[in-house]
Amino acid sequence: MKKLIHFLSLAWSVSPAYIILLVINALLGSAKTLLNIVLPMYLIDELTGAKDIKLLCLYGGFIVLNNVGMMFLTNTLQRFLKVKEEQTHDGMNKLMSEKIMNLEYSYLEDPYYLDLKERAVFTVQNQNAISNLIVSLADLISRGATLIGLIVILVSLGPVLLIVLLIGLTIMLGIYAGVSKYQTQIMQEIIPTNRKYSYYINVVLEKEAQKDVRLYKMEDMLADRIVGFSNEVCDMFERVQIKFGKAMGQMGAVGEGVAAFSYGYVGLRTISDKFGPQLSLGELTMYVSAAINFSSMVVQFGESVVSMIQFLSWLDPYMEFMSLAEETQSTGKIPFEGAVETVEFRNVTFTYPKAEKAVLQNVSFSIKKGEKISIVGLNGAGKSTLVKLICRMYQADSGEILINGRNIYDYEYLSYMNTISAVFQDYRLFNFTIAENISCQEKDADVAEVNRLVYEVGLEEKVKELPLGIESRFGKEYDEEGIEMSGGQAQKIAIARALYKKASMVILDEPASALDPIAEAEIYEKFNSLVEDKTAIYISHRMSSSVFCDKILIIDDGTVADFDTHENLMQKTESLYYKLFMSQAENYKLCES
Repeated sequence: MKKLIHFLSLAWSVSPAYIILLVINALLGSAKTLLNIVLPMYLIDELTGAKDIKLLCLYGGFIVLNNVGMMFLTNTLQRFLKVKEEQTHDGMNKLMSEKIMNLEYSYLEDPYYLDLKERAVFTVQNQNAISNLIVSLADLISRGATLIGLIVILVSLGPVLLIVLLIGLTIMLGIYAGVSKYQTQIMQEIIPTNRKYSYYINVVLEKEAQKDVRLYKMEDMLADRIVGFSNEVCDMFERVQIKFGKAMGQMGAVGEGVAAFSYGYVGLRTISDKFGPQLSLGELTMYVSAAINFSSMVVQFGESVVSMIQFLSWLDPYMEFMSLAEETQSTGKIPFEGAVETVEFRNVTFTYPKAEKAVLQNVSFSIKKGEKISIVGLNGAGKSTLVKLICRMYQADSGEILINGRNIYDYEYLSYMNTISAVFQDYRLFNFTIAENISCQEKDADVAEVNRLVYEVGLEEKVKELPLGIESRFGKEYDEEGIEMSGGQAQKIAIARALYKKASMVILDEPASALDPIAEAEIYEKFNSLVEDKTAIYISHRMSSSVFCDKILIIDDGTVADFDTHENLMQKTESLYYKLFMSQAENYKLCES
């Protein structure tokens, strides 16, 4: 019940009108069924009795009005419901997208939560569990209201028929509960298989994968995997359908037996008063109809309960994911004002979730406003982790990170993030225009500033060649006129985006590692001149990018090995920095020769 309430609160926040319309539609359906059982009784009794024309017209009119009027109302509601259903489904997807964007970053690198996200997405998109759950709930309301009405009708006949109906109901629900439990179990087994199937389907559809697939002739292997997983799913569905078919046959037999007894009992009550007051022909029709509807409605009600429980269980990953803490919920209250004056690490230790060894241990250093700092170290030394900690993507196990003398978690999240811009190694350009990729705004972008940055990063000539200039769109997935750029050109767009933000601290975290040394050196030198008096942090495997920095921070196995200028570090011939610098310099000489 707690999960259902949580889910309904989410659905209500997206579209209250949809929930209200569903309830109204459900109650109208129930009312129509009950009136179609009760109203004919009066018409039949009048036809076999006084045959008053006015009453016959009245009862007949009510029956016609009930069917035609209800049909009109329900059809009208269905039109609105269809629109609201799509809006609600899209709204719930939007909520999940917003959740992903607002989650603490650590969740997005934890395998458990990555898997949870995939399962949540699969539940919503592939199983359509949200819409199915809401519809099941509406059916439950409608069928529950109908059952209550039918019980009221049947109780008026006496206990015998009701007792028999309840016995039949218990047997049918027992059969249905067994097959539904089996169905739920199989569906849970299908989910991981279906996820694997979806993965290989997506690989086949991915443009980026086609080069490897075709070059290494992986078509047959991928096809075998897809067919194999598809067959597994089909086998599971076949087992469910066989089990379900047998259960439906058993339930049908019980239902027919109950119906036969209902006809017999009500028939006896119609022709004899031995078992109670004799029934009229109209009452015979009403009670028989009520008894038959009761049996089928009980089964349908049970189906709705089981379906709702099943869809709720499918939505477990979605509900768990939506309950995760958001970054903006775990922040300080102090607005960050002004520029970054100082950055200080004080005995910072950090361990990645589920890792046994700390990646940073008792790291301490400080940076002053306007300094250009290069972070150097071997792969896995913890360089990028330092940047992630500054960006509040992770929180240190111990120690403090201070900016302007205050712990970074004392600052209100959004105002703090406004003071930092970064270009990461795995930066992305999106299927937006050049202007949108730089400004990150669909409207109200400063076009003059975008053009200035295009010029500053050295892309003016490239942009001039494009018919639409800065309004040219990246990629051809949605636009045949879309453009492609080289790695170096794309890198410059990412740099322009970082500079457009007007942050007082900028970070370059190995974004040019895939480029050749000359292109990378050009990008770093260009970036260094563009950041002007801002505080800047650089991470690069190539030591040449450290030469123009004020200081170099050497990270060795998670600890600070040194923090000094290039000139001073080069005098320490036994240091890691000296060895790395000289090794790369020697390699470049060999390449040139």
